[in-house]
Amino acid sequence: MPKVHVFGRDHINTDEIIPARHLTTDVEAELAPYAMEDYDKTFAARVQPGDIIVAGADFGCGSSREHAVWALRGAGIGAVIAPNFARIYYRNSINNGFLALECAGIVEAFQDGDEADLDLIGGTIANLRTGQKLTFVPVAQFALDVQKAGGWLEYMRDHDQAALEAGTLNAASTEAGHGHPGHEADQDAKQEAHRA
Repeated sequence: MPKVHVFGRDHINTDEIIPARHLTTDVEAELAPYAMEDYDKTFAARVQPGDIIVAGADFGCGSSREHAVWALRGAGIGAVIAPNFARIYYRNSINNGFLALECAGIVEAFQDGDEADLDLIGGTIANLRTGQKLTFVPVAQFALDVQKAGGWLEYMRDHDQAALEAGTLNAASTEAGHGHPGHEADQDAKQEAHRA
């Protein structure tokens, strides 16, 4: 079972997640030893693959650097769970296939070193020491698919562009027109092509 590393303070920023002095690489393994070092110098040495960070609100505020996601993932962290995230950090997490889960009351439910049972399908996390179980904001299937692929670029490589367009652009609402500009022109072009 993964262990929990609690960083209970609100507004932990990207400079604390990975200090700017280490932004000389984008290789996760090279960033990993410096993850959270200004907050806790022993953190990276204690992390085991799949461990979880429990953090206070607005985690990942500050700059938009993706290094903040890469450093934690490189260190072995499987997910960060907080009441909420800075929006750019949250989006970077999705784009990089990294789990950022929003869960009210999470900081109060865990102590550093507790073991957790994370159920992505059921949308729960349980503290195995206390038995307390919390429900987190469900993860969209799209985000899970991107996470499974290893990130947005990998997800795109795995999916044919035509299949993506078929799944998103040819929805019932777009096929029916519903006043979308150019819909009549599209129909005229199709009829013209069919006649030719």
